[in-house]
Amino acid sequence: MSTPKKFQRTLVTSALPYANGEIHLGHLAGAYLPADIFVRFLRMQGRDVLYICGSDEYGVPITLTAEKEGISPKELVDRNYASIKKSFEGFGMSFDNFSQTSREIHTETSQSFFMDLHDQGLLKQKTTEQFFSPSQNRFLADRYIEGTCPKCDTAGARGDQCEKCGSSLDPTELIDPHNVLDNSPLELRETTHWFLPLAEWQPRLEKYSADHPEWKENVRNYCGSWFKDTLADRAATRDLGWGVPVPLPDHEGKVFYVWFEAPIGYISSTREWAADQGDPEAWRKWWQDPDTRLVHFIGKDNIFFHALMFPAMLMAHTEDYIVADNVPANEFLNLEGQKLSTSRNFAVWLPEYLEKFSADPLRYTLARNLPETRDMNFTWEGFLARNNNELGNNFGNLINRVFTFIHKYFEGRVPEWSEAMMTDLDRQALADVQADLEKYSAHMEKFEIKAAMEACFHAGQAGNRYFDESAPFKTRKTDLVRCGHSLGVIVQILRMLCLMLAPVVPFGMEKVWSWLGAETSLWQGGWDEGVKDIPAGRQLGKQEILFPRFEEEQIQAEIDRLKGLLAE
Repeated sequence: MSTPKKFQRTLVTSALPYANGEIHLGHLAGAYLPADIFVRFLRMQGRDVLYICGSDEYGVPITLTAEKEGISPKELVDRNYASIKKSFEGFGMSFDNFSQTSREIHTETSQSFFMDLHDQGLLKQKTTEQFFSPSQNRFLADRYIEGTCPKCDTAGARGDQCEKCGSSLDPTELIDPHNVLDNSPLELRETTHWFLPLAEWQPRLEKYSADHPEWKENVRNYCGSWFKDTLADRAATRDLGWGVPVPLPDHEGKVFYVWFEAPIGYISSTREWAADQGDPEAWRKWWQDPDTRLVHFIGKDNIFFHALMFPAMLMAHTEDYIVADNVPANEFLNLEGQKLSTSRNFAVWLPEYLEKFSADPLRYTLARNLPETRDMNFTWEGFLARNNNELGNNFGNLINRVFTFIHKYFEGRVPEWSEAMMTDLDRQALADVQADLEKYSAHMEKFEIKAAMEACFHAGQAGNRYFDESAPFKTRKTDLVRCGHSLGVIVQILRMLCLMLAPVVPFGMEKVWSWLGAETSLWQGGWDEGVKDIPAGRQLGKQEILFPRFEEEQIQAEIDRLKGLLAE
């Protein structure tokens, strides 16, 4: 196997959240928290990284919701964008830019991208039959259409799916289709659109996939399943009033399909970032320089678009765009053993969570339980245990005990410790934690965050074990020099623990980093300082409780709320 390419910089994206509602735990575990942890890890190491995202604001669900609320689609997406952005900030998401696809820079970018493919003659024009509403004088997208499911004979099936039996549908398959807004009848009419001829690009896509054997198994298997058959043409345009207009004559009322223009939102968001930096052309080094590594963090439902369709679009463009070096796609997160359901409101919504709890415990709980290779389950009881037993007891209690001892018996300064005083116990403890740090780093490089967190947890156990066995609570009475030495050793363990925990619980570890008297910014190359010994005599900051315990009553209230939703 060839040696992996070394890149000068890394561009990280998370799937654009749809601006039709709030963020919930499933979103966080799929595309957002893993990306943020990885980005923070790179920043700590002083590596050149840019983290790009934004809200996905076009499509039928937006127009449906806006019409039901009696507001314009733009009013709806602006409101939801502000709420999503605020929630992400409260959760500690460290985007370098978080844009909107309804902004002018995205319109310009996606139209330019389309015209490049069009002018090369790469797009196909086809005429198909779609449902038209005479009462509203417009073509209707699938979610505006309801009828009886042809598979299970259930009324109220949507034009894209039957909620009853779960079958994927085409609107033309429905029995007695009608307009969902006014129940009026529909008729089929011809309409002409542009399509991406993916079959013509399939050989190149198959080679692209084969060139990345390091991709996660779910991504490779998914791509392989599509390659078993000839890839179908994908519509790039549709009839809808809300979207990026197709920039061609005689195309009034036609816009880009959201799945065509939404991935281009990564490029437009990067362009927006560059303009904000005062260098409008700076985006090019992130998208067109082969020394840039592109990584897409997504949920498994987005694999097709990020591992096949968007790379095909980038390859076809006349400018030399880079394509993703990796697409770490996560599986789904269930809630209390049940599938998350936004339509039933069966979810833990991020804004509501942040009104009651701090971000770090949720970040930690999800990081320990990410659906990296299979669907995983979030429970409130598990959340309670992770916070109280792991964050509180394994990490927070150790940090608190060490700082308390040093402030009480050594004037808040790192006590004298030296190689000459090292015992086998001292060396073994430091070696164990150092080994865990190296395992942590190796796993993070491969997007194996759960395994990295297991190494971190093991390091915390090693630190607690050393504290108990070196027993400064005893030696302070019998041998203050030995007491100080062991505390000096534990301070070195704490600095390594801080490095491992920081990307996951950034709010707490930023405090610990300052208490340790660090001279560099944690997120601007702090790793180099964190892997070096903290010298004796350094003044330490005064600690506080990092991870307060949660009471069972608090958690039971959340469990009861979900039980009530299920009962309904």
